[in-house]
Amino acid sequence: MARAVIFANGNLPEPVKARKLLNADDLILCADGGLLHAREVGVTPRAVIGDMDSLSRDVLNELSQSDVPIQLFPSDKDKTDLELALEHAVELQVREILIVAALGKRMDHSLSNIQLLMMDILDGLEVRIDDGVEEIFVCKDERVIHGNQGDIISLLPWNGLAGGIRTEGLKWPLVNETLFPEGSRGISNIMLTERAIVSVAFGVLLVVHERL
Repeated sequence: MARAVIFANGNLPEPVKARKLLNADDLILCADGGLLHAREVGVTPRAVIGDMDSLSRDVLNELSQSDVPIQLFPSDKDKTDLELALEHAVELQVREILIVAALGKRMDHSLSNIQLLMMDILDGLEVRIDDGVEEIFVCKDERVIHGNQGDIISLLPWNGLAGGIRTEGLKWPLVNETLFPEGSRGISNIMLTERAIVSVAFGVLLVVHERL
């Protein structure tokens, strides 16, 4: 089953690294201004979704003359362009979704984009935010992290406390421990090898992996 890749309209700090994340058979979707990032890394989307308020008139004219479908929504809406794009990706019946350029520019959008990882319709799918420099995903049971020695791993309890946490391959291991949302104990751990494992017995962890 092909993977959906959604380009959002946040920052893309290193386009070359982001390009290396892509596979030839990925289904490329763009949430509004994410189209500019897709163009920057040299890929053509199968759809552009949103209210198009982040694209210039010239870009919109070019887009309307291309073969790329546009799913146009009104600017007065109850969902962000990224949420709409995620819903479309689920309709494509993919098993994995990669969200590129979801962070930066506006803090409210960054936090909202991270919160979207908890959408009910994404249960059972492998979904992560990744720009080639930093990746973010949720852990509800066990997840394997692939990286390099020295990479920084932060574990944040999401939507409440998380307990029964165990880690392998990190400098400061957690063994059947609990992390609380009002604390910062899970911040800035370090990978000892190219592989680490994080598991949680109850609650949800937000895993932030910064590649060095």
